[in-house]
Amino acid sequence: MKQVIALSVLFLLVATVAASGCIGRSSTALTSSKSTQTIIRTTGATFPMYQIQKWIKIYQSSHPNVKIEYQGGGSGYGQETFLKGLTDIGRSDPAVSAEMWKKFLSTGDQPLQFPEIVGAVVVVYNVPGIGTGLRLSRTVLAKIFLGEIQYWDDPSIKSLNPSLKLPHKRIIVIHRSDASGTTKIFTTYLSLISSEWAKKVGAGLVVNWPVDRLGRGLAGKGNPGVVAILKNTPYSIAYTELSYAIKDNLTVAALQNKAGNFVLPTNTTIKSAVLAIKSYIPSPTEGYKENLTQLLDAPGKNSYPIVAFTHLLVWENKDGKHYSKEKAEAIKAFLEWIFTEGQKPQNLAPGYVGLPKEVAEIGLKAVDMIKT
Repeated sequence: MKQVIALSVLFLLVATVAASGCIGRSSTALTSSKSTQTIIRTTGATFPMYQIQKWIKIYQSSHPNVKIEYQGGGSGYGQETFLKGLTDIGRSDPAVSAEMWKKFLSTGDQPLQFPEIVGAVVVVYNVPGIGTGLRLSRTVLAKIFLGEIQYWDDPSIKSLNPSLKLPHKRIIVIHRSDASGTTKIFTTYLSLISSEWAKKVGAGLVVNWPVDRLGRGLAGKGNPGVVAILKNTPYSIAYTELSYAIKDNLTVAALQNKAGNFVLPTNTTIKSAVLAIKSYIPSPTEGYKENLTQLLDAPGKNSYPIVAFTHLLVWENKDGKHYSKEKAEAIKAFLEWIFTEGQKPQNLAPGYVGLPKEVAEIGLKAVDMIKT
């Protein structure tokens, strides 16, 4: 009997130890799974927001050990957080200035900047009763944003749109309130097509809008803020990124291009513009040399005039200055996916156009430069 009890106790002891061992391995495995999840933080431009969100969703579904956090805030915010090391990947629509590039270099690391996707800045409007079909010439567009054309039924607008019943209502102009790459692109374009705009206002992430002084300007934070105000403000006009116009079902104006034709932003008209300007993209190690004026108002009868790249900012990571080995490897894998699988039509969000092969290869070569 004592023998039986002893064996029973021994059996229970072994079982307990075995179970304890199993629990220990399971717990270790769970801990290991969590500890090996690499977090990649990216901040900046809202121009590519819907595209970034789609890429992240697709990529994370097949890479559970990587968590990618995206925060917008505008191109200026993306550059600042990148400089301060608060983000792993910065995103900026316009190229970084030479002054900011020097600040990046002062960290002791080499910044890399290169295009990640193609988008278009569009002019959208909320004018009850006229529907689609509004056409705006280069002169008229600049004068509207200068505040010189006050009413929707101004003769200069009516002559371009004889079939539209334009109302005698004041034009409300909506623009960004924050440091914005979309604003930089749009105001650079206005400076190209209007010497008056270039002289009185100029181009920048933030500008002094003449319509504000006239009491007909409204400001929204980010592209979402601009869109929200436009939708709730009859007789208004604004600029935003094409993907926002598609998502929110906004009415887009046809703009006069360099060849004199009125074109809408489509895959065909955007690609036509990109093919005309791809030779102007600088080396990733000299990204600040990109000249936005060379990329806008592209030649070609079918080219949409306000097409621009949105850019990635990453570090070369000299001596592990900014990224651990694990993080550098995760960033490289994610970016390599963006420039290959991510450029395929099924992985593009509405309103974005994939990079031509030659441009995507610039990105792949830049990714190879990141040190692990």
